[in-house]
Amino acid sequence: MRTSERHRRIVALLEESGFAAVTELAEELGASEATLRRDLAELDSQGLLHRVHGGARRMQVRGFGAQFSARASTNAEGKRRIARAVAGMLAPGEAIVLDSGTTAVEVARAITDQPLRVVPLSLPSLEATASSTSLTVTVPGGELRRDERSFTGPLTQRTLADLRFDTALIAPCAVSLESGATAYDTEDAAIKHAAMRSAERRILLCDSTKWGRTAFAAIAGLDAFDVLVTDRSLSREELGLLTEAAVDVVTA
Repeated sequence: MRTSERHRRIVALLEESGFAAVTELAEELGASEATLRRDLAELDSQGLLHRVHGGARRMQVRGFGAQFSARASTNAEGKRRIARAVAGMLAPGEAIVLDSGTTAVEVARAITDQPLRVVPLSLPSLEATASSTSLTVTVPGGELRRDERSFTGPLTQRTLADLRFDTALIAPCAVSLESGATAYDTEDAAIKHAAMRSAERRILLCDSTKWGRTAFAAIAGLDAFDVLVTDRSLSREELGLLTEAAVDVVTA
């Protein structure tokens, strides 16, 4: 296995489990423990994980998340499955607002042949939709968050307040039954909330690495969403609680 692929899988495993021992990683990846220790040291220096005695834990805590470039390759196939499922839920002619984030970019790529009106809230999603002849793309105003390449600030919020959408596709940083949808940045949370307020239907996009986690800033409780689309197989108890909250669950 190439070093780059091994690094990608280490980060993905930590995103899923939170912690992994060197012995577990060696068995999972078919590499020596000495190789894995070198890998962990390098990934730690890049800020992608935190080395601890005997292994490593994921870097993310409630106050900060991994950079966009690091997240883009994490659980990429799961995000693509979510995107394909979401694309099948959109009717011709719908007006949608597409949140920022790596899962949202996959949605942008999946809907380019559909006759929709879309407001993308990040440059990567705008770039993915710009050349489509089927989509009508409206560009929001606002300031650019260079680390996330997303639109933010009062002008973006006013733009969203002045528009009305059939569907808001929201991609939070973390999702839990207790805390709902949350984000690492208060301005990001405010933009997501503004998008939800202007939409008739709210679809929550949650790949498995975000489930069961809580970030710093609240977006909304799960009962504020109509549909949850995820690649995670939820337990019977989790499904029951979501049903009580009137949230439909689509497993991609």
